[in-house]
Amino acid sequence: MASDISWELYRSFLGVLDEGSLSGAARALGLTQPTVGRHVAALEKSLRLALFTRSQIGLMPTEAAQSLRGFAESMRSTAASLERAATSQGTGVRGTVRVTASDVIGVEVLPPIIATLRDQHPELTVELVLTNRMQDLLRREADIAVRMVRPRQALLVARRIGRIKLGLHAHQRYLDRYGMPRTIADLERHALIGYDQPTAFVRNAAKALSGWRREAFAMRTDSDLAHLALIRAGAGIGICQTAIARRDDSLVWLLPKQFSLSMETWITMHEDLRNSPRCRATFDALVEGLQRHVV
Repeated sequence: MASDISWELYRSFLGVLDEGSLSGAARALGLTQPTVGRHVAALEKSLRLALFTRSQIGLMPTEAAQSLRGFAESMRSTAASLERAATSQGTGVRGTVRVTASDVIGVEVLPPIIATLRDQHPELTVELVLTNRMQDLLRREADIAVRMVRPRQALLVARRIGRIKLGLHAHQRYLDRYGMPRTIADLERHALIGYDQPTAFVRNAAKALSGWRREAFAMRTDSDLAHLALIRAGAGIGICQTAIARRDDSLVWLLPKQFSLSMETWITMHEDLRNSPRCRATFDALVEGLQRHVV
């Protein structure tokens, strides 16, 4: 087996895995279809493995290909991290920084913080990755992460921001039609917005709120953005960050004394980046901006 396989072969391999076809990978990577095909064939020859089989819906990855995916994705993350570090060399805050956050934080909270940061440092490029998946900072999938759990890895620099309050909310239009619940028991007579698939946070919420179970929901979604949009549309009662709801006078916080939750908020980055001007400036801006959000 060859030990000096070129990264471009793995790059094309990942492209086919992601897109499901040679043509799709070629478009995504800016290559020609024959080039991607040659790369995959060369990788299969070097590894002495069949990586894809043809089917009516495209190229299907073999078990061997699936077992290699994680390692190839680590290579892609490392290559991207190397590129970000290279573009940031020199004096001043410049280059690319990759920030990951949950959907709601990324859409509702971070944009004005990033806008101010870019005003101050126009040579800085920000990649904002919105996902509820914990992207791995140790593998450099991102430079900085906004997380709702305390990081445990020893090699991460972490700053606790505070606790973001959550509460039951509904739009005034909904309350005008269906009335204001006065007790937790009253929620049984209302249209509730909740989860589809349970998570650790959902299970914790269910402990704090009697009757908060899947069968009770008139609308179910695992998208936090869809959940918030349904509340704003007047579709029913759901859980929302109180700081976000305060921006809109038509969103009403219901039963605050009977039900409330909070999420710890942390900003983290790899300790190797603490002396990087681009990461230090971004880290500090996120700390300052999110501290205003949790107040």
